[in-house]
Amino acid sequence: MTNPYIQPSRVHAALRALGVRPSRDMGQNFLVDSQALAAIVAAAELSPTDTVLEVGPGLGVLTWELLQQAGRVVSVELDRRLAERLAEELAAEPHFTLIQGDILRTPFSALLGEAEAYKVVANLPYQITSAALRHFLEAPHKPETIVVLVQWEVAERICAGPGDYSVLAHSVQLYAQPEIVARVPASSFIPAPAVDSAILRLHIHTSPRVDVAPEALMRLIKAGFLQARKKLGNALPTGLASLGVQVHKEQALTALASATIDSGRRAETLTLDEWVKLYRAFGFDTN
Repeated sequence: MTNPYIQPSRVHAALRALGVRPSRDMGQNFLVDSQALAAIVAAAELSPTDTVLEVGPGLGVLTWELLQQAGRVVSVELDRRLAERLAEELAAEPHFTLIQGDILRTPFSALLGEAEAYKVVANLPYQITSAALRHFLEAPHKPETIVVLVQWEVAERICAGPGDYSVLAHSVQLYAQPEIVARVPASSFIPAPAVDSAILRLHIHTSPRVDVAPEALMRLIKAGFLQARKKLGNALPTGLASLGVQVHKEQALTALASATIDSGRRAETLTLDEWVKLYRAFGFDTN
């Protein structure tokens, strides 16, 4: 059966009927590309036993596809008008749950059963991409897999390697192995965004890649990136001070030397393992 929500004419008609003008602030760009849609669903590797959590279902184009392959779909929509329409459209689907609300403020207990395995599959609103990924990756109850549409440049940053690392890259790679599945042109959406998108798949690690406190490690990484253009020997004391940790430059240089990291390097060149060595060299893991 052909997806009834994929036609551009239907999208325009639905938006007119609801009196909805797509909001940039809410990241409302509706997918109308069947190939991209198929690639998203294929990347999620769904089965009838899977539970899927979808963020921002909009008019239901991805939701419909998910319901064809997954055993249960829970969709969270912020826009009340879209949520009410989709709830009516899919009222006959016994394995569909629609929750109107903000995914970043909705407790997991309100979304899923206790200890229930799930996958996240979504056309994420651009404005909450980083926050939403952290929300899932740092949650006590993490998904098995995340497959999301994000801005192309954001996907590249997340998948970056040495020389191009960022706080975002480390915050994701700490918990998952990222992979760009495909590029999706801006013309695949109504309205077309200013940039292309990417289908990003995150293979979630069973535990964080480090054996130190992830939250504390990320504070050190953020401190190093606060003045990313500066060499670490100069950037770290200022960055740590801004986070309330007083470290003299001599202490920073000593820690860098102990971790065998050249003080003339910049934050974007350090691997996650090197940040862990530096974290230990500062003695933060003994505090």
